[in-house]
Amino acid sequence: MNFLGFALRNNLFVAPMAGVTDRPFRQLCKKLGAGLAVSEMVTSNSLLYKSTKTLRRANHEGEVEPISVQIAGADPKLMAEAARFNADQGAQIIDINMGCPAKKVCNVSAGSALMKDEALVARILEAVVNAVPNTPVTLKFRTGWDRNNRNAPAIARIAESAGIRAIAIHGRTRSDQYTGEAEYDTIALVKTLVNIPVIANGDITTPQKAKHVLDYTRADGVMIGRAAQGRPWLFREIEHYLNTGELLPAPAVAEIHEILRSHLADLYAFYGEDTGVRVARKHISWYTKGIVGAARFRHAMNQLQTVDEQLAAADEFFLAQAAANDRLSYEEALAA
Repeated sequence: MNFLGFALRNNLFVAPMAGVTDRPFRQLCKKLGAGLAVSEMVTSNSLLYKSTKTLRRANHEGEVEPISVQIAGADPKLMAEAARFNADQGAQIIDINMGCPAKKVCNVSAGSALMKDEALVARILEAVVNAVPNTPVTLKFRTGWDRNNRNAPAIARIAESAGIRAIAIHGRTRSDQYTGEAEYDTIALVKTLVNIPVIANGDITTPQKAKHVLDYTRADGVMIGRAAQGRPWLFREIEHYLNTGELLPAPAVAEIHEILRSHLADLYAFYGEDTGVRVARKHISWYTKGIVGAARFRHAMNQLQTVDEQLAAADEFFLAQAAANDRLSYEEALAA
């Protein structure tokens, strides 16, 4: 797929997720079939540019290109400065966050709260686009503020007019948070109104669902977030299904163990041992979701303080699973 001048493996995108889409996770998803991965959002507060968290989020060393970095904020000038800062740090695509429903973001009128003020949206988009004329800018947003105010079509037209090069739309409103089911009618409507790429997001959990959403909305690609947590091979499963119409067999337990092991090694190297162990806990929890005995295992895992202890416990758990089940599909795990 040609996307904004970059040759992508396919039209499957990793959604930006705070505290999740760090460099190790982005690299893993790309390795397992994603065409592009967007970073977790970086603040537009310049006072935090040199903080450990911001510098870590701006670290793209060795990452497969293109590098897409999401910025968040509500002040056009600060957002423009953030775009320039991240472009200087190696970002090849700047993505603007108007989709996050989190209160800590929306309470400062950033994220999806911005959709309430279309005039401010226009000023922010124009400021960012003008700040980085040689770097394509994309926008992620929701279908609207609430179900009575689905103004995604208006935001999409504002975005195109401001010079935004592509948009991703989550099929829920801000007030929906992540409850209920995503709807795709609004995304399909937006696709008919603009001439820039439209990426569909929300509740894409299986290869069949990805194909349905692409066919129904006529979107140029799909963006996957929570469904890939602990299941990064979902991208290769979708890619294979879209190309062949056939489902790949579920990964063997031994392969899941190998993927987890590689992921943990990258987390420890990226964060250091202390922070790496803490960050790894949630990923291990996701990898083991629904498997028999996982709750007891996770409780014990959360008490462990060192890399060696964590690896030994993960090895013991997955070797036991491999002995009992050669192959465990996601659906079987959830039903177990």
